Amino acid sequence: MKEQAEEGLTDLHSHLVPGVDDGARTVDESLEGLGRMVDAGYRVLATTPHFDGSLTLDPEKFGRRMEEMDEGWSVLVEAAAARYPDLSLFRGHEVMLDVPAPDLSDSRLHLADGAWVLVEWPRLQVPPGTSRVLERLIDTGVRPLIAHPERYRGIDRELAIVERWISLGAALQVNLGSLAGRYGEGARTLAFRLLRRGWVSCMGSDFHGRPHLDLYVDEARALLTEVDGVDQWRLLTSTNPGRVLGGESPLPVAELSPAGGFWNRIKGFFGTQYP
Repeated sequence: MKEQAEEGLTDLHSHLVPGVDDGARTVDESLEGLGRMVDAGYRVLATTPHFDGSLTLDPEKFGRRMEEMDEGWSVLVEAAAARYPDLSLFRGHEVMLDVPAPDLSDSRLHLADGAWVLVEWPRLQVPPGTSRVLERLIDTGVRPLIAHPERYRGIDRELAIVERWISLGAALQVNLGSLAGRYGEGARTLAFRLLRRGWVSCMGSDFHGRPHLDLYVDEARALLTEVDGVDQWRLLTSTNPGRVLGGESPLPVAELSPAGGFWNRIKGFFGTQYP
């Protein structure tokens, strides 16, 4: 496996292992997806197929699913090394926390075999007891990186639950596409609310490798540049993802400064509650 690149973008969230989830279906789609990421400026990435946390509590089902993942990962590594020898490719999973106490001790579930695990809540909703779930994971040494918090239904307008997650030691990863409106105005507005407060540690592509899907890198970079967020962009898309892959804590990301007309254009969903 390649050493991490010193320059370029780093991604912690994609679905490019062929044929194991709703991402790339074939090796050709995987390679096309990797090529598009390289063209967009990515030099380091961890690809993270979906994995149900509940499977970790059933050794037989866990073994079968992980064998499938291992095979797909081996195919991807071999193909990527031949086509993109300068790309640093790491393994991870996007683990759905569909049970209160999954066993995430297997390092293959972690980002680059480190302490951090990319996690998500089921059905894009915030279930009851999320803080207790995160506390249990953290007590076992797992460091949760919560995928696309801006997309979840059930987050209160004051963002108290998100603040609680961060206070426990979890970090947030926002999707690039959310800034560009791919998931609707609600997700876009919430993404900027989180950035506005300086609560986001990383931005990820959540790229599924399909030919019709976009990466939204240029759009997200332009939007952050418009609000004087060039330093934040560097931290969110390069420095902090690299630190996470190395098992380190992300550096603090400064709050985005309001820029009147721009913020007024994106605040509609939350009305007077923004920011």
